[in-house]
Amino acid sequence: MNRPDPGSAGVNLPEVGVRTLARTFLEHTLSAEGNALMLEHATREEVIRRLAAAGRGARVGTAAGHLARADAAAGRVALADVAGGRVSRAGAAVVAGGEASPDPAPMGPLIAEAPDLETLAALVASCSRCALHRSRKNPVFGEGAANARVVCVGEAPGAREDETGRPFVGRAGRLLDRLLLSIGLPRTSVYICNVLKSRPPRNRDPLPDEVAACAPYLLRQLALIEPEVIVAFGAFAARTLLETKSALGRLRGTVHRYAGYPVVATYHPAALLRNPGWIRPTWEDLQIVRRMLDDDENREARSG
Repeated sequence: MNRPDPGSAGVNLPEVGVRTLARTFLEHTLSAEGNALMLEHATREEVIRRLAAAGRGARVGTAAGHLARADAAAGRVALADVAGGRVSRAGAAVVAGGEASPDPAPMGPLIAEAPDLETLAALVASCSRCALHRSRKNPVFGEGAANARVVCVGEAPGAREDETGRPFVGRAGRLLDRLLLSIGLPRTSVYICNVLKSRPPRNRDPLPDEVAACAPYLLRQLALIEPEVIVAFGAFAARTLLETKSALGRLRGTVHRYAGYPVVATYHPAALLRNPGWIRPTWEDLQIVRRMLDDDENREARSG
């Protein structure tokens, strides 16, 4: 089937003029900081190289965010990394008062250029884009089939995940396995990961800068896997991917979009352990996923 472009949803940019605007903005701004750059006719690689040479303390504003967002639409977030700014859920530079946040991590291989999941996992293992790397025991990158039709996304690793380096383990993980099997999907046939790759202390909710730091990894995972559908497990994962404050009950039952991919939101397996009455609604949500997969199979069979 024709899978969606990871950047086709949520990015509304004109075809012409965004890069020129961004480069002009950066030229004037960096010039005011005493680091003049001539970027008007520069290629993307030249922009990255010159920004790196200019240092990470430059001020980056809305226009730079547009350029980073355009790159993120194709799975590239290099500009935001080089400039030292944070990266939003959509891949754009996030700037407070126009000032780019310092990035303590070394440049290293760019996230967006990771050629496979193994390389991307190695980047996560050495990542210091947020403070959580100091307190984690193990990064929890994700696991499953590299060509999975379904990607399951949770909130963040818990204590067991932090111990093992694996997502969705323990009682909640076993319940997830049974739920997936109920729609004919063994755990090994899907890909499972979280919004965050490191455990927040005491399992608190992830902070915005932590979500922003991990967003490029999730976007690259999706670009490499190219799933047919994402299942967001839990209110936090659903609200983060869909950039909404709506209650999970209002998000269920509808197919949404994240980075161009269909998203089905449902309850987290850990919540089902506390509220067994939610198991049936969760199964019904997963039936939506099953029907989507079956519809794709039927379309391919007819076209073949």
